[in-house]
Amino acid sequence: MLLSLCLLCVGLSVLAQQKSDTLDLNEAIKKIMGSKDPESQGRGISILPAIGYNPTFGLMLGATLTGGKTLGNPATTRLSTGTFTGFFTTKGIINVQLRHNVFTENNTWNFQGNAQITKMVLLDYGLGTKAGAGFREGLSINQYTLDNNEAVYPIKFNYIRIFEKVYKKISKTLMVGAGVAVDNHFSINDTELQVDSGKFTPHYNYSVANGFNPKKYWTNGFMLNIQYNTREHPNRPHGGLYADIAFRINPKLLGSTRSSTQMMTEFRKYISLSSRNPEHVIAFWHLGTYSLGGVLPYLDLPGTGTDMYNRSGRAYTIGRFRGPSYFYLESEYRFPITANKFLSGVVFANMQSIADADNKELFKGWNPGAGMGLRILFNRSTRTNICIDYAFGAYGAKGLFFGLNEVF
Repeated sequence: MLLSLCLLCVGLSVLAQQKSDTLDLNEAIKKIMGSKDPESQGRGISILPAIGYNPTFGLMLGATLTGGKTLGNPATTRLSTGTFTGFFTTKGIINVQLRHNVFTENNTWNFQGNAQITKMVLLDYGLGTKAGAGFREGLSINQYTLDNNEAVYPIKFNYIRIFEKVYKKISKTLMVGAGVAVDNHFSINDTELQVDSGKFTPHYNYSVANGFNPKKYWTNGFMLNIQYNTREHPNRPHGGLYADIAFRINPKLLGSTRSSTQMMTEFRKYISLSSRNPEHVIAFWHLGTYSLGGVLPYLDLPGTGTDMYNRSGRAYTIGRFRGPSYFYLESEYRFPITANKFLSGVVFANMQSIADADNKELFKGWNPGAGMGLRILFNRSTRTNICIDYAFGAYGAKGLFFGLNEVF
């Protein structure tokens, strides 16, 4: 967080020197440092250090590295992107995660994946849209709260995830694909659980009621997907539509603790409001995960911030609302602030609804969020931005959110 603000100050100090041509943060730093390396721009790699502290997780040190490259003719091949995230804290939390979205020449094949090894703590509130109602929340930073309240049940766990989808182009805008997913939670510790004294947790109650070992479980499966994509850029589109519908089947035959079936939907629509200045954009985002049968383990249930890049639900902490089925909507207005495109801004609003433990009550209650943010152009060749957002929601929730690339 502090480093992001320092980078912003560095960039602002050179804005007066360049009023019209596009300027990014890499170039701003070079101007300050007196660098004369013209070849370094355009390599498409950006890094954002992370340092912070809160009582729950301790002192955190880490970084996010993102890069982009076109693996074919730029006129017919989409930009391929990759993101590496790694951090550790003084209280034993460790996370290493690699995510990629790769297009081969002429978009013939598309590979999307997420590999993750984590030793983590989840601040759980229970299931459903009304989980934790009646308790006010404090400030969170990057979806991790600074202080717990009485509604929180911390869960410590180890987690290994392997998630890979492969798409084959059918037409210029349509692709079909399949994939595999392995989710393994183990060494699970409900820190508030006291069975002998009769103090139970939502995770323990759900696990016992549905035949899961509260200490460990697997969800392994395969996916069938169809994707439609007319976006002209993956990181900061000015127009187009992205749609993906997937069915995930998790049979015991592949090692799942219990069988389950899900349907997952994602839609993104971008509308530019100006042909002269296409950075004026209204964007819409929908995520949906629906249980079609069987039972998922507690920590594999969908919810706030459980999308691939953990960006949904600005205003709330990761896993703040979770359940067997999940429905999410968000809209955002993006606009330039400076003529050289170095600074831009966003205003946004979102809402989410979660089913209860019995997979009922979806759409019966909603938790909204809203806020505004600043964008700093980090690398113009890949349209990579540093994102700084402030959001607020129900039950007093509010938070600061930092990241590379747009939320969606």
